Amino acid sequence: MNQRSRLSLLVAQILIVSLLTALLGRLFYLQIAAGPKYRDAALSIQSRDVVAPANRGLIVDAYGVPMALNKVGLAITIDRIEIDKQPDEGVAVMQRLAKLLKLNYNDVYTNTRLCGELPVGKRAGCWTGSRYQPIPITKEADPDIALQIVERPDQFPGVDAQPISIRSYPGLVNVNAAHVLGYVGPLTEDDLTKSSKQYFRSETIGKAGLEIQYDSYLRGTPGIRTLIVDRKEAITRESQNTKPIAGDHLVTSLDIRLQAAAEQALADAVKRGRANGYTSDSGAAVVMDIKTGRILALASYPTYDPNAFEKGLTVQQASDLFSEKKAVPALNRALQGLFAPASTFKSVSVVAAAAAGYDLNASYNCPSEVQVGTRAFQNFDSRDQGRMSLKKAIAVSCDTLWYQIAFDEWLRDGGLRPKSSPNDYFFKAAQSFHIAQKVGIDLPSESTSRLADRNYKKSWFQQNKDFYCNYKTRATKAQQTPFLIQLAAENCVDGDKVRAGDAVNFSIGQGDTVVTPLKLTQMYAAIGNGGTIWQATVGKAIVKTDGTVVKTIEPQKLGTLNTAPSTIKFLQGALREVVVSGTGAGVFAGFPIEVSGKTGTGQVFGRNPNGTQKDDTSWFASFAPSKNPRFAVVMMVGQGGFGASTSGVGVRHIYEAIFGVKGNKVIPGAAIYPTGKPPTMLPKISPATKPKETP
Repeated sequence: MNQRSRLSLLVAQILIVSLLTALLGRLFYLQIAAGPKYRDAALSIQSRDVVAPANRGLIVDAYGVPMALNKVGLAITIDRIEIDKQPDEGVAVMQRLAKLLKLNYNDVYTNTRLCGELPVGKRAGCWTGSRYQPIPITKEADPDIALQIVERPDQFPGVDAQPISIRSYPGLVNVNAAHVLGYVGPLTEDDLTKSSKQYFRSETIGKAGLEIQYDSYLRGTPGIRTLIVDRKEAITRESQNTKPIAGDHLVTSLDIRLQAAAEQALADAVKRGRANGYTSDSGAAVVMDIKTGRILALASYPTYDPNAFEKGLTVQQASDLFSEKKAVPALNRALQGLFAPASTFKSVSVVAAAAAGYDLNASYNCPSEVQVGTRAFQNFDSRDQGRMSLKKAIAVSCDTLWYQIAFDEWLRDGGLRPKSSPNDYFFKAAQSFHIAQKVGIDLPSESTSRLADRNYKKSWFQQNKDFYCNYKTRATKAQQTPFLIQLAAENCVDGDKVRAGDAVNFSIGQGDTVVTPLKLTQMYAAIGNGGTIWQATVGKAIVKTDGTVVKTIEPQKLGTLNTAPSTIKFLQGALREVVVSGTGAGVFAGFPIEVSGKTGTGQVFGRNPNGTQKDDTSWFASFAPSKNPRFAVVMMVGQGGFGASTSGVGVRHIYEAIFGVKGNKVIPGAAIYPTGKPPTMLPKISPATKPKETP
């Protein structure tokens, strides 16, 4: 053998040894080092988890009255393992069942298919659980029909009837509270794949409101029964079987009687607006404890039935929830709706005027109009009301007084060529109220109120400059009006600057500044309590089923108003004057409890879906009792017209419930809070607890 042959043989031997070494190393890794990992993977292929959902915790009001609980329903279920054994894979059985239950066969079929068994676009309503557990196709079956099914197993093989827990919102004392409580629903693929939380298929979880905010406490821990199956999907053994652990209860600061009263007062206010000739299509009402920020009632109109989600929505019902023609019932206007605050914002302007050095006790002119640049800004109804004190100006809601002050301060700050460090008294006063910060309520999807200051103008201009500078080619035909074309030209030139018109509109709560009703409630609560800004909260505590307190939710102080105590005192007096001799006097005439507040009538630009011009937004923001305030109450009615005649009457009705007023008299024992303040102690929770009746 020559040298070259020996070298080739040596290389081949080295290669073979290397391959054998690599193979042995890989076998060692797979069988020894990574053995447990792959055994678990193999086991998971053979195992099937059957999930037994836990009983969901209750949501109760401050006295322990249940607002969300669980009731027993009678479910008709299908066993996929059994029904799939039929020659037609259960088609005939499901058709007979659909006819008997008066359901659509296609819905029954979809409801009993695993999501992976259906095409991507046809998975709505698919079963997210396991085929090894009964699949409910209706949860509230008629007992007589259920009996027919279980007595005829030859016609309905694999079909059974069994009790099931259903989330229920009982609506005691006609309370709805859908926008606060929310609702529950089955897990979706997005929930399973995109959420960082550990979910199990076939679980029901919170989808909105308190249900989703506190879902991790309310949901509990489901029971898991793990079955080992062979390659033919036959069950060979059971590897684990854990029992479900019930969820914890949520105690809220709500009072179910006050919640019902607020909802009724809001609905009546919307109807009142319509009776007065306005579109009046929506609204919100909020009641807050000004000493703690706790929410005592929160209502949004229009609303929906939270129980409908447990029963299952039709396509039309789901569409109606977000329909503009139906005024979008799904929208929680109390914390998601953004509206110009109108004259309720003049409280901010008082703080600004004091900071700018204006004498709050002096007298000022309230002319019919004020010339600002080339435009005349009119007083409300173009009335000249002469010279008056600032307190009187707040009471009668004079606009032109604020136009003059705001315009003068705008000029002092440099106008269109502002100083490097302008005083910006109006903007800073608004910032002191935390307008651009969220209230921080423990409910999902709160909107951030918008403060139209210099930073906002610059940001807005960057986003819209191209549109306005090319308006004639970008705007629709309907937007090509002379006024809008001129406005676009101005926005193209100096849309990034605070103009004179912006400044004067800002002072009376018009223009680009918008707030949520909840934010305005927080602002008036701060005025009433002397300057403290509280975070709004609904939850008070998480409590176990045995009464053990898991977590208390304490009030959080967010800041204080940056103004002198004397300014707050003046403002409190001016707001009392509104109700005594100003725009709110007629509404509260003879009311036995002293109330302080401010009306607001916000002008709205735009048209309704039917083409009609939008009506004004009606506001009434308040606190009471005036001398020792405890409650802040705010109502807003979208397109409701005047603040006093629509929202003001609604606020009075809420105070009647709080203080037990009938007519113009306080009825002994009729007040919701006999001690004058909400309860601080946590209640004992029982599903059978009933609300106290208000005489």
